[in-house]
Amino acid sequence: RVYGESSHKAMTSPSPTHSVSSSSSKHDSNQDSWEIVEGLKGVLASMQEPDRQEGFLLKKRKWPMKGWHKRYFVLERGILTYTKRAIDVCITTRAKLHGCIDVGLSVMSIKKKAMCIDLDTEDNIFHLKVKSPELFEEWVSKLRHHRVFRQNEIAMYPHERHLFHPHSSSSPSLNDSLRKVDLQECESYLLELNLLLKSMELFHRTYSAPAISALQIPSCISSQSPHLHASNPNLSTSDSNTQEVCPESPDSPTDVSQLQEDFCRLANNIHATLKSTFSSLVAERDRLRLTIDMQVPQPAQVVGLKTAYASVRGSNSLVHQVSNDSKASIPESISEFFDAQEYLISSSSSENEVSDDDSYISDVSDSISMDTFSNEGGSERHNSVSSVVTHARRRSTLPSPRPSSSVSLWNILKNNIGKDLSKVSMPVQLNEPINTLQRLCEELEYSELLDTANQTHDPYQRMVYVATFAISAYASTYHRAGSKPFNPVLGETYECDRPDKNLRFIAEQVSHHPPVSACHSESLNFTFWQDVRWKNKFWGKSMEIVPMGTTHLTLPAFGDHYEWNKVTSCIHNILSGQRWIEHYGEMSIKNVNSDACQCKITFVKANSWSSTVNEIEGVVTDSKGKVVHSIFGKWHESIFQGDPPSATCTWRANPMPVDQEQYYGFTQFAMELNELDATLRLLLPPTDTRFRPDQRLLEDGNTEGAEEQKQRIEQLQRERKKVLQDNNMTHLPRFFKKCNNDTWVSNNTYWELRKDPGFSKMDFPVLW
Repeated sequence: RVYGESSHKAMTSPSPTHSVSSSSSKHDSNQDSWEIVEGLKGVLASMQEPDRQEGFLLKKRKWPMKGWHKRYFVLERGILTYTKRAIDVCITTRAKLHGCIDVGLSVMSIKKKAMCIDLDTEDNIFHLKVKSPELFEEWVSKLRHHRVFRQNEIAMYPHERHLFHPHSSSSPSLNDSLRKVDLQECESYLLELNLLLKSMELFHRTYSAPAISALQIPSCISSQSPHLHASNPNLSTSDSNTQEVCPESPDSPTDVSQLQEDFCRLANNIHATLKSTFSSLVAERDRLRLTIDMQVPQPAQVVGLKTAYASVRGSNSLVHQVSNDSKASIPESISEFFDAQEYLISSSSSENEVSDDDSYISDVSDSISMDTFSNEGGSERHNSVSSVVTHARRRSTLPSPRPSSSVSLWNILKNNIGKDLSKVSMPVQLNEPINTLQRLCEELEYSELLDTANQTHDPYQRMVYVATFAISAYASTYHRAGSKPFNPVLGETYECDRPDKNLRFIAEQVSHHPPVSACHSESLNFTFWQDVRWKNKFWGKSMEIVPMGTTHLTLPAFGDHYEWNKVTSCIHNILSGQRWIEHYGEMSIKNVNSDACQCKITFVKANSWSSTVNEIEGVVTDSKGKVVHSIFGKWHESIFQGDPPSATCTWRANPMPVDQEQYYGFTQFAMELNELDATLRLLLPPTDTRFRPDQRLLEDGNTEGAEEQKQRIEQLQRERKKVLQDNNMTHLPRFFKKCNNDTWVSNNTYWELRKDPGFSKMDFPVLW
């Protein structure tokens, strides 16, 4: 649902000089802070089209590159496009056009001292920089004018407002032209494909040729669609080169290979272009549904259609999404209407796509039994300490479904553009009943991969399992973009003792500002530890989470010590609508005790012209850099090793619980993390997360009580901090110690103190 005033609301149209506000609400008087550029404050009867603006600007490189590069920008009718060269401006093909931004639907913020301009378009964050103060003022002035003009255009003619592809952030006219180009390309491909088919039929009458149904996908397709194999790993490749010329009739049996390659290439091109056009049309259909929903009052026919549509689609329907979001508070200005514009259904969400799992489950072999990797029902592990383990029955659902929320995020976050949100107190309605310390424990859901690694003698294959484990740590985030975990207070702890998984885990919040969470897990087959710090930055419609620190893992059977970094995460549609999360960047894994092999995993960033999301690609190389194993797949579904069609599945995510959407998108493992029974209650220290009253109340569905307790707990933390400052004291963590390299490791006292039990005899601060 769109947060904002209804654009068709009857309003008086004052003179243009008084109806448009181009002022900015400053965070503070310092020019070094970010300024949010406000937009339309009223609906105009007419407005003069602003002059075209163009020229070179510096644009921050998208991942994985760093630094800035020069691009040629053109601002026309509120649409900002950019290319590499000025000569490419008039060319609207995808090869020449690098990006397109609707400034009317973007959150715009500026920093005068640094001469920076940021535009958050939900799917991408564009960081621009101008070289001179005069040019900076000129561009900012033009952007203000164009932004208000574009917002006025949308407000005046909402029924003529064109819709965007969810991943393109491009202008209406551009999308229309791109769809036309797509269809024209398809028509050309089909004509060429028809000629190829006739040539192949002629060849069949002349030579004994292999059937088309037995064709293998050639390397030309792999080069054009480098991620195609992630969705279809059973497709094989050949080494033959692609030639664009289609022979009218083959003269020898060798010509059939080229015919087959050209046939497959054209078929793939048709599929890609039609898929792009289809995605754009789906976005338009959904946006039209939204436009109908915004009509007040709604005709009886529309209400009837919505009811019928909801009964067919069920709880995931757009109607339900709109009705749930309708409880949100409405911003007071049309500026917020545009700044909070959302796409209700993002093409990045696999809930809106047909899952491609079934296409390769039977064709790609599973080198390891999926039963070994199952976490359902607390099944016995193959490396359990004893041959028979009695497992406690764990809960399969939370005490209460997620309550509805009426919080306006924009009102909370609008003054925090470009700032670190770690110091911003958020209402409890935005939380999920789980803690950051427990989130760290979630990364061990698929710890059986490490058990297998510790029993694998081949160092290259061992690295494959370690890399797969590192990737699997992101799987639980796929369904969790709609809420955030509770922030631990200083001194808070969490333990997880899982005999069924043959591991135990301890975590502690060792620093408050900056927030640092340290954890340590041990098993017969591995030791795992890390301390995690984050930088959270809000850019208007998206929030970037940049992790710092290193993850460590040791395998005792081989003396291996692995280290790796985490990648950047970004939550899109942060203000309203359906939020979704993506991870992008490069993860580098090395064994510090051996240079025999290393691994690099790329979390692919979804780009403007592709519907592929959540994909990873990686290689394991030897000491000379030669590729030994390749890894591919999707971080939320499954990971494969090798080359299609002989690739083997090394990991597949556990199925989600029934009605997971009503329970914060928790996996079964996450459901169990905050469970507290009478026996466990006696063994835990009073600082354990499971004793937090605000988190427990939210789990029970009591948001008012949870908010009251959350504020009380935060106030207690402030008071403890003041006492430390007044006495010139520093906080000393109980179960972790700081090393010389500024990392935190376990002091190995927790489980010894837990015996007896021993925590009942110790003094702990009153955290809540």
